[in-house]
Amino acid sequence: MIEVRNLTKKYAAKTVVDHISFAVHDKGITGLLGLNGAGKSTTMNMLTGYVVPTTGEILVGEYNLRENPIEAKRMIGYLPEIPSLYTDMTVQEYLHFIYRLRKVRRTEKEYIGQICEKTWIGDVQRRLIGNLSKGYRQRIGIAAALIGDPKILILDEPTVGLDPKQILETRNLIQELGQNQTVIISSHILSEIQELCDHVLVMHHGQLLANTRKDALSELFCAGHALFVEIEGPAAQIWQSLMDLAGVHKAVVENGGQCGANRFRIEFDKSVDIRREVFELASRMHWPLLEMHKIEPSLEDMFLRMTEQDAADREALRAG
Repeated sequence: MIEVRNLTKKYAAKTVVDHISFAVHDKGITGLLGLNGAGKSTTMNMLTGYVVPTTGEILVGEYNLRENPIEAKRMIGYLPEIPSLYTDMTVQEYLHFIYRLRKVRRTEKEYIGQICEKTWIGDVQRRLIGNLSKGYRQRIGIAAALIGDPKILILDEPTVGLDPKQILETRNLIQELGQNQTVIISSHILSEIQELCDHVLVMHHGQLLANTRKDALSELFCAGHALFVEIEGPAAQIWQSLMDLAGVHKAVVENGGQCGANRFRIEFDKSVDIRREVFELASRMHWPLLEMHKIEPSLEDMFLRMTEQDAADREALRAG
């Protein structure tokens, strides 16, 4: 649906986006994750045609955005980080204005009503936009982006500045939209990307560090797996026995064990599964095994690992 080839954006001597390439396919939600200043908004602005790339190509469907901008932009609905709304208009007036601007060829009143129902703003259609909360304004911005039936929705930091209830409502709306459209969202909120997205693009210092399914990030960027166990028995002997298991890198004692129980976080190579060995060890030594479960790495763990490794690589290049 969207293909980006060797995209770069420079402002004078500063490179904001540095030769990135990726493709976003039909339907589902793709997350563009990165710290503030990573180049996310600049990338979003280039995808929508608001900013012209220094080098590179953007294909939207069958159209090259540089060569066929009108046709390409018809396929895109865009919500900037701060929606451009006319606050002295009512919601209904504003959406009818966008409808006419985009030359939609459908029954106007019925069509606008359907958009309002889809974005949950039907109850405020006659109110001035300037009198509405930020949560409603975000939904009005999404409603405006939906007018014209774009195949692709690009949402830049769609929940920034919202209260918890508004964040939940906006995320639910995005999930609903992702069932029938291609949605690309940018965010620096790790939990948001983890909750909403099927596919993740990770940016750092203008470069693309990862382009993969969310559930495949751990395979790409985690050196191993971790296991939590709680066992009754002599702590030092248990620790040494765990360390002696094949594939174990580290066994860390954790606080919280009671009544003679010891809690350990065991890190081991991702090519092995030591759960059976731990069970057999505890059984052989007559140590009651009270609890055991795998610790899945969070998206936050993986993101920190990636950005720290990127920083270390940059430092090595400067030193070398």
